[in-house]
Amino acid sequence: MEEDLISKKDLLELTGISYGQLYRWKRKDLIPEQWFIRRSTFTGQETFFPRQLILSRINQILNMKDGLSLDALSDMLSPSPSEKALYKEEIISRGVATQVSLNLMVEQLGDAEVYAFDKILYVYLLEKLLQSGDMSLDEGRTLLQVLNDHYKKLDGKNCELMLIRKMGISTFLLFSSPTDLFMEAGAKVVSRMHLGNCIQELKMKLI
Repeated sequence: MEEDLISKKDLLELTGISYGQLYRWKRKDLIPEQWFIRRSTFTGQETFFPRQLILSRINQILNMKDGLSLDALSDMLSPSPSEKALYKEEIISRGVATQVSLNLMVEQLGDAEVYAFDKILYVYLLEKLLQSGDMSLDEGRTLLQVLNDHYKKLDGKNCELMLIRKMGISTFLLFSSPTDLFMEAGAKVVSRMHLGNCIQELKMKLI
């Protein structure tokens, strides 16, 4: 599954931003270094970006830059975890997850009075996939275990979560992005989530 790319020239024309803005945002870590992909073309070396990720990020920056400094934007858009922690009751009251998702996380990963950001993220992802109807409760248990076992290995990196199903058998993939993925014939991508975007959504809920 090859990532859909957009050239730098087309990106600047489509979004109306300047070369200077693009690289200033890069220096401020608003746009990750790994999204700048160098590829050989018939005219020489050109820079490309993962289309969906870069267009979504630029839209976020343009919508938020008038209300926040570039440093505050960098923190908000960073895939790095927040220092924020929540009491169990706050997870529900702030709309992060429902009681069903929270109970499932407690069952799978253990109870706690206060949850750190990584666990808040796990239950938020669980809630999103359950609410979408893409995932069963049993698959939710597997999801929580995969996140608990492997997420911190990618902590602070841009990564994606993918749910694949073939003949009723489901598999979760957690990988740093952008990357090309290839899978066996007949396997269906049920859901693909950019965790950086989910972390941003969650940070907004915790403000």
